[in-house]
Parts: sequence; C-alpha cells; structure tokens
Amino acid sequence: MDALDDVTPYPAINALLVEWVEGVRHLLGDKVVGLYLTGSLTYGDFVPDRSDIDLQAVVRSPLIENEIHSVEQLHQEIERHHPGWAKRIECSYVPWAMLREVSPPKTPRPWWGFGIMYAEAPAGNEWIINHYLLSKYGIALDGPEFKELGPPIDIEGVRQASVKDLFAEWAPKIGDSTWLSNSHYQSYLVLNVCRILHTVIVGEPRSKTVSCQWTKAGYPEWKDLVEEAERWRYGDEMKRQDDAAAFVKFAVERVNENYTPSAS
Repeated sequence: MDALDDVTPYPAINALLVEWVEGVRHLLGDKVVGLYLTGSLTYGDFVPDRSDIDLQAVVRSPLIENEIHSVEQLHQEIERHHPGWAKRIECSYVPWAMLREVSPPKTPRPWWGFGIMYAEAPAGNEWIINHYLLSKYGIALDGPEFKELGPPIDIEGVRQASVKDLFAEWAPKIGDSTWLSNSHYQSYLVLNVCRILHTVIVGEPRSKTVSCQWTKAGYPEWKDLVEEAERWRYGDEMKRQDDAAAFVKFAVERVNENYTPSAS
C-alpha cells in the first residue's frame, strides 16, 4: 500500500485510506472491482475542519447480508482508530452493472454515513452528478480508473439532475425550520446551491470553491451569505436561516429563467 502513502497531503487520511482498502480487499476479495476516493479531497475543495471523506466501492455483485455486516464492522473499526473522522466518512458499495444507469437506480445499495451502515440506501438525484465528478476527478485507490467502468456521462444529464436536485432535495428544506436551524446544514445548503447554479447556468459542474466565487461575482447581493457559509467550521454558529431560504428561492428563479430541458 506504499502507493497510498501520499495520495492526499494528509498522512492521517492516507493511513485511513490504507486501512479501508486493505480491509475491503480482505473481506470481499475478488468481488471488488475498484475502490475510489471522490469528493472534495479529489478536486481541491477539502477543508480539514469542515469536509467529509467520500469513498466508493464498485463490486461485481450486490453485497449479501453477512458481507454488509462485515463491512459495517470494518467502518466501525476505522472510525474508532481515527476518531477525528468519526461520522465524517461516507462510502457506498455499488454493483458494477448499476453504473450503466443514468437515472437514480430503483434498487438500493449499502451506504455508510453518519457512523451508520444503511443496508438499503436509495440513490437520489445526485447519482449521476457524483459519478460525473468521480469520472473526472476521482482517484483509483485500487483497480481501474473509474471512467473505465461505465459509459461516458453526458453533461446535459448532469444539468438535468442538478435541476431535479434543487427542486426535490433543497427547495423543500426551506420549509423545515428544525433542519434549517442547524448551522452545518445552512452552510451545506448554501454551498451546494452555488454549485447547482454554476452547473445549470454555466453548463459544467465545478468545485464548491469555484462555484462560490462565480456566484459571488455574478450575484454580489449574496456575497455576504456565501462567504459566511464558506467560513463555517464544526463548532461555529450560523444564524442565517431566513437568508438561506431566500437564497434557495432566488436559485429556483434563476434556474427557471436559464434552464430549458433538452428535447431528447
């Protein structure tokens, strides 16, 4: 695993990645097609005191019950060994054949997140967005490059999924005062909506950093809110519920003005 010693600039994270790769390979053997690092660590957005570690395993066939239990125990051990990252690791175990699906698959897959293994986690509108980013920026920790495992992803499909994500995932959140009172969620919502705006209007998914810079330049009236969302760290308090809700409504208006679904 020497090749993983410098896969990121963070030795502690590299040690965590080695433990995950060795553990999954030991538990699942030849069933593993590839193991991947994705998310902010791969496209320059990572901030140690606010970001998560995003992983994906591609497997030859769906995990069965005892395999899911074994993988769950592995993740529990990893988070015990690396308490600074407890509840900040997300990992899905996706059957290879499922990568051919552009729309969110109806069949759930195991997903580890928030310190819990969800044996049957549904895929949302972020499905094709995440795989586009994985194809473009993802790091193969074991196995072939991710882009070799499935068909090329059309950017129009990513734009369409981003629109759906805004309307189905984020817009309803502004009516949930309990959810929106959480400082982490406020920041997370604002940054993700910036990325959606950039993806839909510019036509290219970019990092949250790039998307936020673009949003602040193009819509300076939201500069203060976006900058506070960017500054947020675990333990900070953010009281911008009304502004975050207004920003989502603004984004809905801009998307409705700028996005016309393709005829195909």
